[in-house]
Amino acid sequence: MAAKKHPIFDTATTLGKLVAFLGISSVCGVLVAGLMVPAAALAGTTATSSISLFDDLPDEMNVGTPAQSSRILAADGSVLATFYDQKRTEVPLEDISENMRNAIIAVEDSRYYEHGGIDTRGLMRAIAAMVQGGGRQGASTITQQYVNNVIIQTYAANGEYDKIKLGSDKGIGEKVREIKLAIAIEKQYSKDEILQGYLNWVLYANGNFGIESASDFYFSTHAKDLTLTQAALLAGVVNSPTVYDPVANPENALARRNLVLDHMLDQGMIDKKEHADAVKTGLGLKVQANRNGCTSAVRAEYFCEYVSNLILNDPAYGKTSEDRLKLLQQGGLTITTTLDPKLQDAAQSQIHNVIPMENNPDKVGQSLVTVQPGTGKILAMAQNTKLSPPEGQWANTYNFNVDMFDAKGNELGGAGGFATGSTMKPFTFAEWLNSGHKINEIVDGSVRRYPFGFPWKNSCGSVAGAYDSSDPAADKDLQNADGDAGAYYRPMTAREGLYNSINTITFGTAAKLDFCNIQKMMTAAGVHNGKDPKQPYNMSSLSNLLGAGSVAPMTMANAFATFSAGGIHCDPVAMASITNVKGDKFPVPNANCKQTIKPEVAAGVTSVLQEVLIRGSGYQIPVKYTAGAKTGTTNNSEQTWTVGFTKGLATASWVGNPDLGGRSSNELLIGGQRIPYVDGATYAGKTWQGYMNQVAGAYDVGGFTPPPESMVNPPVVAAPKTDKPEKSDNGDKGNDNNDNNDKNDKKKD
Repeated sequence: MAAKKHPIFDTATTLGKLVAFLGISSVCGVLVAGLMVPAAALAGTTATSSISLFDDLPDEMNVGTPAQSSRILAADGSVLATFYDQKRTEVPLEDISENMRNAIIAVEDSRYYEHGGIDTRGLMRAIAAMVQGGGRQGASTITQQYVNNVIIQTYAANGEYDKIKLGSDKGIGEKVREIKLAIAIEKQYSKDEILQGYLNWVLYANGNFGIESASDFYFSTHAKDLTLTQAALLAGVVNSPTVYDPVANPENALARRNLVLDHMLDQGMIDKKEHADAVKTGLGLKVQANRNGCTSAVRAEYFCEYVSNLILNDPAYGKTSEDRLKLLQQGGLTITTTLDPKLQDAAQSQIHNVIPMENNPDKVGQSLVTVQPGTGKILAMAQNTKLSPPEGQWANTYNFNVDMFDAKGNELGGAGGFATGSTMKPFTFAEWLNSGHKINEIVDGSVRRYPFGFPWKNSCGSVAGAYDSSDPAADKDLQNADGDAGAYYRPMTAREGLYNSINTITFGTAAKLDFCNIQKMMTAAGVHNGKDPKQPYNMSSLSNLLGAGSVAPMTMANAFATFSAGGIHCDPVAMASITNVKGDKFPVPNANCKQTIKPEVAAGVTSVLQEVLIRGSGYQIPVKYTAGAKTGTTNNSEQTWTVGFTKGLATASWVGNPDLGGRSSNELLIGGQRIPYVDGATYAGKTWQGYMNQVAGAYDVGGFTPPPESMVNPPVVAAPKTDKPEKSDNGDKGNDNNDNNDKNDKKKD
């Protein structure tokens, strides 16, 4: 039950008003005495006691730095996304227009440069008006408002909302303390410093804190460029951001703006003509909607999410996840990334040409990611979904391009990779060369039976799996794309076996190698498990020779970049630098570039992968620059790939099913059509081709170092009948999928 008001002393009565007047006047007398008269000069006992009472109040306030927006930038400095609790960008006073400085002083504190933090005339006038029944009148100076804003917004930034008290919630103690702090602030800072702080802290409605944020939101301009009418409008908002919100209440805002102009005229800040012209002007809003977080990123929203996860997962940016989130949302960070906007836009455009987001009823996934060889820089990362899609559009929150977790088990938002198909074959070929075998060494591709107990060598463990139709535990023999009667079950060079993607040749080379060393070669190139990067690609399973294991597209792009860079492997990096508003620098992950594969081995692999685009499984998707690539298609076309490179770019293109199990891509609506057979060159390859033709010329497109002659070793037997692959069932020339899983279903690539 509410307490009953005393009928005599209630402030609604004349006596109550008088008591209130006397009480507040006493407080004001104390304040005035404390501010204006040195204690040593006071002779009276009462005055001395008043000063002692005033001096006992706290006079220290850590203003600190206001919570400021953080920005993620592309490599060229363009903004990708902004993060904030309080949208604010602090600017110095010299970067705030004189119009704005004059307008805010005219309407909020006309004697700002005359008082010492408290305008005693204004305070006494407000008290007298209250006693006389005139209602509340503003008595706060700009300095007092600054103190109030700092206190409130600091509590809010720290999540201490229960400590925030507004207006009538404040007791006399809080009000007096704010006055004392205002006096202290005036002793600590110059008038210009306080005005700068005020203009950077105050709320201008619609979540915009500080004049730079407000200028950008309402007029798409900077605070230094505000015109007279724009400045007057924003100066009017701060009195009551809700009532004078120019977007929600334009009539109120216009009336308030004109009042500000009246004050400026009265105080000689503008002349009559300037005033007359200004009041005739409309609001002139050019609202630029606020963007907060990756869901509203200008471009590359999944890359943005990847970068933010890197920061939120790394103790270098705060001891706890809460500390790191606060730094990102309030620390005013400038996070410059490696992303090339031109490549990003081209990647997204190529994806749109194949599987538009708004026309994908079969929910087919697609992604494209580019890494720069020799630096590890991630230059583009695109996919055919959005973090927050329009209603009715396929939604998928996974980042198709990256691992599910980082090395410490923190979530990265990735799908965890996909079965890679024949794009895994170059790593077995690399170990073939690394172990001393030759590019043109003959391998018997007629061998199709690998029963249980076959003497595979794995010095790291064992090898499971079998291909043997005579064994009841096996379904059938190892197959190539051209079926049981195909022309590729014959001896041929290891070179032809790779560029034509012949399964039996991959197995024939692996039979002469140590599976442990094949795995080490994959690790040297950067290949790892997409769901747990601490785990290497699993070579204890025979089917993984043909890409049954899951690897993320970014990992595949980076592994092929290792070949392109002559065997130099770099960790993928997304951030070039991080600084805060003070200029402090934060550490960013290093690419750790080092030679992990012998240069001659990388040269040998690169030389054969170039032939893939000339006469092999990717002959349909050549590019106009010197390039190498490998296509890949898993069983039943569940996942399809093209991974390839020039000297300056390595790109992985993937089309498949991120979350629909073993569904085939055949007959699904892709590229506006439904076809009976989809392989790595069909859609993933066409996307890769179009993209690389469009962007590769902006980076190094020079030639690759050829392998040493001693590594080539001409074949001992006669050359194969033809370097041209035979036609596949769908009429396409090529052998684009010779992969098999544990059951060894027929497939192409």
